[in-house]
Amino acid sequence: MGSTGDGPIVNTARALWHRIETLHAVTYFAPESRDAARHAGLSGFWMGYFGFRAAPLGDVDAATVIHAFDNFAPTMVERSIPEAWQRASPEKLISVRAHAAAIALRRLAPGIEETAAEVNPLLERIVEESGRDELPMFRANAVLPTEADSVARCWQLSTALREHRGDSHIRALRAVGIDGCESHVLHATARDLPIELLRDNRGWTDDEWDLAAARLVDRGLLDVTGLSRAGARLRAEIEDRTDRRARDPIDAALGGREQRRLLDVLTAPAHAVAGSGTIPFPNPMGLPDPR
Repeated sequence: MGSTGDGPIVNTARALWHRIETLHAVTYFAPESRDAARHAGLSGFWMGYFGFRAAPLGDVDAATVIHAFDNFAPTMVERSIPEAWQRASPEKLISVRAHAAAIALRRLAPGIEETAAEVNPLLERIVEESGRDELPMFRANAVLPTEADSVARCWQLSTALREHRGDSHIRALRAVGIDGCESHVLHATARDLPIELLRDNRGWTDDEWDLAAARLVDRGLLDVTGLSRAGARLRAEIEDRTDRRARDPIDAALGGREQRRLLDVLTAPAHAVAGSGTIPFPNPMGLPDPR
């Protein structure tokens, strides 16, 4: 738990992620965003995904995206990158994605403009405190020009912070020697999720998935019953490292009352988006329904 002079906050980092990830995810699932990607020249859902999400990195090659995203099969990334940049420049996609997300949020979450006006200064302070971390996806998003539209700005700040958490999670996984496919096998096993949800949506073949599972068995992290005690302990350690790294800038930027207010104000729009049916639950992001 994080603690401040205004009292303890129970896992603020995770609670904030549940809210900002829900707002961020319209860029993948809302029809406004999918249409915007298509009109920008990107072909299909996954080129839209990789083009929009990787755009802040600039005109990079597939290897850079594979390393930054970490949990996608390389062949899946290579089907979209670098072809996406031949269809639309990263600079154009950065603008298009924020504009489309703002349109989607205004439709899905009435009152989002009032929300943005209140939370943007708080989110900006967290982003500023997070700036000490050299994390690739976070850094690429944090230094983007400020969006003039307040809702687009709210979406961009939410995106920067969700990428901070994502980068932190990747570091925690790498620190204990878990690769991208193995992380999905662990997650699917622990949550009793359909294998297809993660394997197919991240581009891994049956053989790659089975080999990852075999490596986890060899390490004693999986057994005949599923997740072993050692596996459960390792997952808890990874999640704790991720939460702590995401929590530190929140505690540095905001007092307890401000943290509570931020969570309170973001609850209604997050619930509205989740309740709209736009985002599937369960989903490959691992996002639970914030309601």
